Amino acid sequence: MDSQDDRFLYPNREVSDRRSGVSRRRVLTGSAAAGAAATAGCAGGSENGNGGGGSEGSTATGAETGDAPAGPSERSTVFVFNTGDGTVSVVDAESDEVVETRALGLSSSFPSNQYTPRLTTDPEDSLWLNVGRGVRALSVGSLAETAAVETESGANWLERTPNGKHVVVSAREPAHRQFRIDADPASEGFGEVTGDIDRTGEETTGGQAGPGPCDVTVHPDGEYAYVPDLFGDTLTVLRVDPFEIATQVEVEPVGDGPARPWMGTASPDGRTLLVEHNEGETGTESVWDLSDPANPEERVRLTSDDGLGRRPLTSEIGPDSETGYVFTPGSDDVTVVDLPAGEVSGRLDLGGSAFVGTWDPARTKLYVPVQTNDEVAVIDHARGEIVERIAVGSSPYGATAARARPRPDSTAALTTAMAQLGIWSESVETTYCIGNCACGHRL
Repeated sequence: MDSQDDRFLYPNREVSDRRSGVSRRRVLTGSAAAGAAATAGCAGGSENGNGGGGSEGSTATGAETGDAPAGPSERSTVFVFNTGDGTVSVVDAESDEVVETRALGLSSSFPSNQYTPRLTTDPEDSLWLNVGRGVRALSVGSLAETAAVETESGANWLERTPNGKHVVVSAREPAHRQFRIDADPASEGFGEVTGDIDRTGEETTGGQAGPGPCDVTVHPDGEYAYVPDLFGDTLTVLRVDPFEIATQVEVEPVGDGPARPWMGTASPDGRTLLVEHNEGETGTESVWDLSDPANPEERVRLTSDDGLGRRPLTSEIGPDSETGYVFTPGSDDVTVVDLPAGEVSGRLDLGGSAFVGTWDPARTKLYVPVQTNDEVAVIDHARGEIVERIAVGSSPYGATAARARPRPDSTAALTTAMAQLGIWSESVETTYCIGNCACGHRL
């Protein structure tokens, strides 16, 4: 890997080398813990220069909403994780307004969001996040930890299966492992590892210890999960139960260097897979046919010559399974792909860098945190355009959605204010991401 790729893949390496690690503090909620929560971390000096304060007018706290019951059990909600100050902005997906920003003492760059919006309907349900050197589950209602799994890697991706029973994890280097976790809240083994695949020793493109499983997306039938292997130039198909490798497909490059597939998204109808590649100077995007879910076949590879934006990182697919939205932070936009045609159909200018997005529970709007602008751009799928920009916290990155939201907590106000001012002495627990965020994170 050349130095340019090193800087892109490991943006915090120099910072990490100067620090001993990250805090292992757990999420603290309630009146006894609010004053002691670890909430500052990179706030007051985030690497992209945004500082630790949230956007003006973006915060409504529990003190302002009171301690009244939360109301209807199903409330369409988007959660935006602000890596600059360790807070989460809670967005009402009906009004597109921030109803609360709360300090967590952690952040998440790639939370599970593929099936979470329809699985998470009760405050007692859990959001699954990549945090620190593993993955974590938080109760929607309290934002308290419900489960934690260490993976021996700081670069983790995860998705919940459509039936809600499992979470599948890709732990990239140095672990090079796949995990299956019990995600059924009714199970006695909730939060325990139920499957583990060690992938060290597989062939790689550059002498790494393993293929670098990078991201995971789950087929809507729940039987298969797809893992792009960054260092292996393979697309690995996992069988969820029993937990094993079903197929590995060689991914051919379009240029002189390796293909470097690293992120992917399966369509809601199960017929198409989008894969992002850290390939060449600007990156590429491939469209795959899933007619046989166990044996994906590549249909087309899109490059900058086809209108693809720079440095495609992740993607989402519209509810019609015909439109792909590829987040291309290198050109500060979203590349729109006509999936049946296998062509770029347009670009949506974000005015800043965004790396991920999430659908609202109704799957009508796509919420895109624009890290460099401290805002979320809202794309209306039917209209095919950005219809709203929502001010949130510092350096927003990861996002997911649910049909429930946190209960009001008047004691959270002080903790949140202190986090946004950057005056707490202990570090936010960080998360791996591409871009200038989550300072101090280590693999």
